[in-house]
Amino acid sequence: MSFALVSRRSALTFGRRAVRFESTTSEKATEAAKKTAAKASEGLSRVSSAAGPVLAKYAKTLQSTLGRVGGRTGKLIAFAERQTPFVIYYSKVVAELGRIVFRGQSMTPPSVSTFKAYFQNFIKSVQSGSFFSNAGASLQNVRNISRTQVAAAGVLLAECLGFFTIGEMIGRMKLIGYHGETHAAAH
Repeated sequence: MSFALVSRRSALTFGRRAVRFESTTSEKATEAAKKTAAKASEGLSRVSSAAGPVLAKYAKTLQSTLGRVGGRTGKLIAFAERQTPFVIYYSKVVAELGRIVFRGQSMTPPSVSTFKAYFQNFIKSVQSGSFFSNAGASLQNVRNISRTQVAAAGVLLAECLGFFTIGEMIGRMKLIGYHGETHAAAH
């Protein structure tokens, strides 16, 4: 660089004042968002702390009331209580498997307009009674399934069963199945 060019640039920089233009609206918006989030969090914690003991009390009361029911109804309630953890566990497994398949197949949910159109057609067919009269046609469609469709469904079923079995092996960390009841326990 030449001396003239350097002195010219330095004259430009020395002659100007360093002015910083800053917007305060973004800072105000950030502060307002933080305050709102803090208030919402505080309100939610108040509600949950107030509702938690009340809900626990009602759940305990309901459980003790249902536990006192006898006869067939009591047996049915006890059976449902025993099965609840399994149902919750396997519903989570199915939801996770569905999510994996959904992502793996690059599936997308239908648009709202498509969903509304199909749902409205379904409601109209149920109200008019044509939904139930078409059951015979649906049965005929089931009878006309080709061998390739049955084979594809069989492969899909085998894949699901395989993924489930491998997941169970990984989860239990062993290859052998469940510990069943012995013959002596039945008598």
